[in-house]
Amino acid sequence: MAEIKKVATRAGFGSALVELGAERDDFVVLDADLAAATQTGMFKKAYPERFYDCGIAEADMIGIAAGIAATGKKVICSSFAMFAAGRAFEQVRNMIGYPHLNVKLGATHAGISVGEDGATHQCCEDIAIMRTIPGMTIINPADETEAKKAVRAALEIDGPVYMRFGRLAVPVIFDDDYKFEVGKGVELREGNDVTIVATGLMVNEALEAHELLKNEGINARVINIHTIKPLDNDIILKAAKETGAVVTAEEHSVIGGLGGAVSELLSENYPVPVLKLGVYDVFGHSGPAPKLLDEFGLRAANIAEKAKKAVALKK
Repeated sequence: MAEIKKVATRAGFGSALVELGAERDDFVVLDADLAAATQTGMFKKAYPERFYDCGIAEADMIGIAAGIAATGKKVICSSFAMFAAGRAFEQVRNMIGYPHLNVKLGATHAGISVGEDGATHQCCEDIAIMRTIPGMTIINPADETEAKKAVRAALEIDGPVYMRFGRLAVPVIFDDDYKFEVGKGVELREGNDVTIVATGLMVNEALEAHELLKNEGINARVINIHTIKPLDNDIILKAAKETGAVVTAEEHSVIGGLGGAVSELLSENYPVPVLKLGVYDVFGHSGPAPKLLDEFGLRAANIAEKAKKAVALKK
């Protein structure tokens, strides 16, 4: 059996910046003293004249990014999700969101899988926070390939973008021919008994859950929602109508993230049972990332159990 290639999505972010730097000169990259961790250091090494280290001052970094973007340049700025979405929220809202500037946030080290850094750095609220900003596009890639394509797509979007990347190396699901389109979900597996809607590292877990359920005679549709906002309403509504039950899976709080977005859509347009899998209104804690994913129930087996419960709730 071939060995599964695993790469962190933050690495895809860094390598995409270098590739884009060779192709175009209409953007600069900012970081807040975390370039080695966020992987923007790859761009710094290749294009030092287009990289600015703003120090441990995330709010200042956003202000600088806004100023540069106001002159017509595109800006990609990066820090950990806890600081990019949390500490700098007011600046992101008022200095980037309100004037709808071309600043793209590359937020790394999101979710429980940050691991040993612990609860203070395990940001499981960022999608919920960013969803509230009008005009903010939110992308949460599932693997390295999708991460690289997301960065490319972000530079083509008019307005602010929040890209969510992880620290943990995760399986590479897609090849280079994979078609990525902002705002368009992707049906990865067919099924008519229940739909699993997943994002980020939970997409691979959802694919594994599909196999577990198939062994029990349940055909689960699997949809990858890489873009949380704008949400692909059509693919989710179609799945709800055809399968009659939905499970959402995310490495994020069940409050305000993918599960919230899907629930809001379906409750207003086509109510069906929706069960949410994610972080259940608790803080994380320090530990090896794989063990934390086990502990917090963010695995294929957990998705499969939710799916069986969702099927049982169908009328």
